[in-house]
Amino acid sequence: MPLDYYPEFLTATILRWQHLLADDKCKQIILDSLEWLVKEQKCTVYAFVIMPNHIHLLWKISDGFTRQEVQGAFFNFTGHEFKKYLKENNTAAPEEHYVDDGDRIYQFWERDSLSERMFYTAFYSTKNGIHTSKPL
Repeated sequence: MPLDYYPEFLTATILRWQHLLADDKCKQIILDSLEWLVKEQKCTVYAFVIMPNHIHLLWKISDGFTRQEVQGAFFNFTGHEFKKYLKENNTAAPEEHYVDDGDRIYQFWERDSLSERMFYTAFYSTKNGIHTSKPL
């Protein structure tokens, strides 16, 4: 049964801290994925930052959806789009993400992303600069 989620702070890192997200097209892939998830009402995005090798995201998975449906869709879509883009535009780049791990040949995201639930606005404020300690 799907859970009711609190807003969360998510950090996701590109495999081996490579600077894949320095490329504007890869940044656009992130934006397109987040935009689709919001449009489909699978999540609410409060804030995000894209750095060369990782992202930070303040979001809330919508009630009625599982983490696998939302976060999994984000990682799967972006990974497939990164691979497609790199194969079309830079034949050497996909090999930097070659893993042949049994269930996949390429991997773009580290497996253990950090996700912290934000129960109170004090935690939220440390991530976005607002100073208050009321429950969300």
